[in-house]
Amino acid sequence: MKRIIVFILFFLSFNSLLFAEDDFSRLKGTHFIVYYYPQHLSFAQEVLSCAEKYYIDIARDLGYERYSKFWLWDKRVRIYIYPSHQSYLKASNMPNWSHGMADYTKKIIMGYFRGKGFLDSILPHEITHLMFRDFVGFTSFIPLWLDEGIAQWEEKSKRDAIEDIINDTFRKKTLLSLRDMMKMDIRNIKSTDKIYVRYTNDNGIPLVLIMTGKNLINLYYLEAVSLVGFLIEKYGNKRFTDFCRQLRDGKSIEEALRTSYANYFNTIEDLEREWKKYYRKD
Repeated sequence: MKRIIVFILFFLSFNSLLFAEDDFSRLKGTHFIVYYYPQHLSFAQEVLSCAEKYYIDIARDLGYERYSKFWLWDKRVRIYIYPSHQSYLKASNMPNWSHGMADYTKKIIMGYFRGKGFLDSILPHEITHLMFRDFVGFTSFIPLWLDEGIAQWEEKSKRDAIEDIINDTFRKKTLLSLRDMMKMDIRNIKSTDKIYVRYTNDNGIPLVLIMTGKNLINLYYLEAVSLVGFLIEKYGNKRFTDFCRQLRDGKSIEEALRTSYANYFNTIEDLEREWKKYYRKD
C-alpha cells in the first residue's frame, strides 16, 4: 500500500512538473534559453538580449576567453521568468525578500516578470556566479569574498555608488581585516544579530568593531567587491584570471598570490596594504 501511495505522489508531482513546464513558451539564444509566459514575450526578449550581452562582457572582464565556445546548444543556461513574485517564490522556495536566484549545479536562473532589480542587478550577478563556478569548479577552496566580489563587480550600474561608499568607509577607518573576512562565513550571520568582530587599524593596534549583523553583512560585501575591483583595475584581467586558475588547481590563496602577483604582494597582509593604498591614493 505504501508503494502505491508513493507512486501516486510521484506521478502527481511529475505530471504537475510537466504541466508547469508546458505553461512556458521558450525563447532561444546562443547561450541562454528563456522560459516565459506567452503574455510576457517582450520582457523575455529583453531578458535574453541582456543575458547575451552580460555573457560577452563578463567573459571579457574576467579574461575568460574559453567562454566564447561554451554554454552552447544543450549546455545553454535556462532562465525561468514567472508571472509574479508569488509564483516565483512558490517555485523557488526562496524567502519573501528574494527577487531572483540561481542553481549553479543545474545552470538555472529564476526570476519573475519585471522583477525588482532583475535586469540590471540580479541577472549579471547570477550569470557571473555561474561562469565563475564553471571555471573554478566546486571542489577547490575559493574564498567567499572572492566569489561574491566578482558577482557584485559585474553589477556595473552599482560601481560608482560602491566606490563612493568604500572611500567613505576608508575615511572612517571602519574596516574588516582581510584575515577576518577569510575566516568568516557571512551566510551564517543573521541581519538581526549583534556581532563583535576583531580587526586591525592602520597602526597595527588590535581593535574591536561592534556592529549589527546587517551592517556587518553590508560591510563584508562592500569590501569584497572593492577588493575584486582593485585586483582587476590595477593589475589587469589576465593576472586576475591566472590568480583564479591557481585557486582552481588547488593552491592556497597565499600560494596563488605569490604565483600571480609575485612582484606586488605575497601574503594576505600585503594584499590588504596595497588595497588600502589604492583607495586612499597614498
